Amino acid sequence: MTDLYTEALATFAQLFEEAKHSREPEANAMTVATATRDGHPSARTVLLKAFDERGFVFYTHVGSQKGHELAENPRAALLFLWRTLREAGIQVRIEGAVEAVEAAEADAYFASRPRPSQIGAWASHQSETLASREEFEQRIAETEARFDGQPVPRPPGWNGYRVVPQAFEFWYGVQFRLHERWRYERGADGAWSKRMLFP
Repeated sequence: MTDLYTEALATFAQLFEEAKHSREPEANAMTVATATRDGHPSARTVLLKAFDERGFVFYTHVGSQKGHELAENPRAALLFLWRTLREAGIQVRIEGAVEAVEAAEADAYFASRPRPSQIGAWASHQSETLASREEFEQRIAETEARFDGQPVPRPPGWNGYRVVPQAFEFWYGVQFRLHERWRYERGADGAWSKRMLFP
């Protein structure tokens, strides 16, 4: 890790701690933007479940829309928006390549989830057409019966993704839109740079 990469991670960690102890309802909520191979974008909100020097981790079904798009085009952009922090809110943007987490890491996280969430992961064919809510509720009931009295294992096709940062941007809101922006980027040579941007 370079000093600037360490600085960017430390800045994120500090802001994340502030957000967790603020009025933000879900500090770990982040927008994940992906795109198909030919560049059609899509975005959705998911929850950050871990981060360290290796990157930023979230979990989903690999057969979901984002799973398909990441298989075709393994790059993503993340956006954290903490509206209540400091003078006028803070945004953090992270862009990078995406890789699957190791099976053992995904197993450990899945085992830590509440049992209803584990059941739901088995019952849902995420992003596929659902005929009715009753169909989903029936699948939940069948899954609960299937695993009655035993631990719920991680479903096939449910996994974690790690976004490996190639850029960070920290946006500090200021009144009258006189914001402060800092961008960290990793160059083709692997070296990180830092610069201020106009708001």
